[in-house]
Amino acid sequence: MTVSLPIKKIDDYRDILDNEIDELIELSKDLKGLKVVHVNATSYGGGVAELLYTLVPLMNDLGLNAKWEVLEAPNEFFNVTKKLHNTFQGAKLDITDDELQLFESVNKENAALLDLDADVVIIHDPQPLFIPLFKDGKYIWRCHIDTSTPNKNVWNKLTEKVKGKYSKALFHIKEYIQEPFKEIAIEFPPSIDPLSDKNKKLSNKVIKEIISKYNIDPTRPIITVVARFDPWKDLKSAIDVYRIVKETIDVQLLIVSAMAKDDPEGWILFEDILRYAGTDPDIHFLTDLKGVGHIEVNAFQTISTVGLHTATKEGFGLVISEMLWKGNPVVARPVGGVNVQIDDGINGYLRYDKAELAEAIIELIQNDKLRTKMGTNAIKVVKEKFLTTSHLKRYLEVIKEVINV
Repeated sequence: MTVSLPIKKIDDYRDILDNEIDELIELSKDLKGLKVVHVNATSYGGGVAELLYTLVPLMNDLGLNAKWEVLEAPNEFFNVTKKLHNTFQGAKLDITDDELQLFESVNKENAALLDLDADVVIIHDPQPLFIPLFKDGKYIWRCHIDTSTPNKNVWNKLTEKVKGKYSKALFHIKEYIQEPFKEIAIEFPPSIDPLSDKNKKLSNKVIKEIISKYNIDPTRPIITVVARFDPWKDLKSAIDVYRIVKETIDVQLLIVSAMAKDDPEGWILFEDILRYAGTDPDIHFLTDLKGVGHIEVNAFQTISTVGLHTATKEGFGLVISEMLWKGNPVVARPVGGVNVQIDDGINGYLRYDKAELAEAIIELIQNDKLRTKMGTNAIKVVKEKFLTTSHLKRYLEVIKEVINV
């Protein structure tokens, strides 16, 4: 399925990063008309879809012919790929022969079904990994998950099949790079779009209407967690941290999420975490099931006192950059890509133990001067490293390398 995309203009970003815009325009001159196709598992929910909604239109504005294709697959396929996702992050599971057969057959069907006649095809995450087995072309694999300690049995079973089929492999940080991709791998952090509904500046009127609709009290401190209902996000620990803080400060906890099409496990976890939270009126579950979209997420992050991220595995965690961009420090566990975004003591705190996470949050809530200083640093680091323009530049450079321009 080809995804319909909005129109975005690279010149609209000049007010934020003027010099980088001219650099992008110059870099793209040799790529005019080049057909680039991105392939992933879903057009909504999760960070990959959000990235593509910005990057693909901007590639087109720079003169490339960029498209975004989404796999067509039954629910059973996504049950298998969720297992793959978990095993790539180290889960001690196994993939049966029948599951592997389903995975392969869906990839084969999509290799014939999708528009993949392109100069470069960029495959995102494990779901479409096998497409190059069935369709010739120049391929880049973009891995968005933490593969620092994969389940080697499953990892080897899948990746050995595609050895030699990819020209480049892109990983968020160097610690995720594994064989058989080491010789073609590039460290490749993702980005947030500062002009998207989720990250643009909102008026006070809009913010007031949203927080009123969802019965949030702006006069009391707010801890906000933005995460999918995924076992690696450890949202029960987020609730535990909130409860520790609550013993000292009258706070509210916002758990903000979206239910992704390619994550059937999320519904089970959602119900489990709801039960764990109980009937506490200061724990707010704010999801797309209640009409929460990107504007609402933006408002929740903007009014937050501090961000919290309790994931035990994290490919990158763009929700952290989103919170930092709003000028709010983030307290998080030091895992995966989190370490790249948070400089401990500068724009947030890195702690693992729940009591220590709570202690850091209490310090930030009680110290306005420290929180303001960290918030200023937070904006600076995102502007320098994790905005769309930097990400787009990396893509143009790797595409040029693959096609030898």
